[in-house]
Amino acid sequence: MSAIQPTSGNSTSSVLGRRLGGELTKLRTATGLTQTDAARVLTSTITKITKMERGLVPMRDPDIRALCELYEVRDPGVVGRLLELARLDRERRKAKGWWDDYTLLGAMQEYVTLENAATAIRTWQPGYVPGLLQTRGYVNALRTTPASAATEPRRGPDKEFISARLARQQRLFAEPPLSYHALVYEAALRNIPGSTETGREQLDHLMQLADLPNLTLQVFPLGAGTHQGMNGSFNIISFAEPGAMDVVYSESVLTQLWIEGGEGAAQYDELFGMIAGRSLGQQDSQQFIHKLRKDL
Repeated sequence: MSAIQPTSGNSTSSVLGRRLGGELTKLRTATGLTQTDAARVLTSTITKITKMERGLVPMRDPDIRALCELYEVRDPGVVGRLLELARLDRERRKAKGWWDDYTLLGAMQEYVTLENAATAIRTWQPGYVPGLLQTRGYVNALRTTPASAATEPRRGPDKEFISARLARQQRLFAEPPLSYHALVYEAALRNIPGSTETGREQLDHLMQLADLPNLTLQVFPLGAGTHQGMNGSFNIISFAEPGAMDVVYSESVLTQLWIEGGEGAAQYDELFGMIAGRSLGQQDSQQFIHKLRKDL
């Protein structure tokens, strides 16, 4: 399991870059070699090797081939997979999109890029309506509450934040559309920020989106008990690219965590399946939301 914050100093790591760096580190340590040995082969500094192994810089194919030779990696399949990861990482780092027009802070910079490249996302949200399903009024209410101001001291202008959030939602309608499976705790639907009208608008919006063929929306009812996911939200991001693995982005109070493939991602996959199994079915969830809307 890899659990890593995505930024360090003036450099920025990426999901694929960290995976590639981690695999090269394992190959190096398996042969008993040091970063000094690797730096000597590449005629570089130890600092550069450190950045490569932490995924902080894109990697060149000649460097990967030289390191594989040093680490006695003879399998063409292994070398080819590392080269493919490096290629995908370089392309991901150069990716441009609508998000370049906005100021995105911290982990959200990388998350939005991954969200745009993903083929499927599964999300569990115990406290809020998922971001891709929020209305303008809901987002505005979140940004203007005292609690929001306390937990987001570095937030950008509200108009820019709201515009960026709404721009992200176009991913649900793009071609090919994102497959999106959202599990939402009942409490999040009963405790909608803002006015009663904001709540009605948000629930109406959820019922409209529930008809999308690429969207599965389930409500986890209050009477369904507790589970590990109550500690915070998480998103499982999946890709169609060769060499890509599921990436988990988890949030709790003032903390973000990336978990990249392996046993860690598998545990979140199992947790998501458990929560989904104890949630209302899609049709029952729509009926539940409809009843909440009528009671407002």
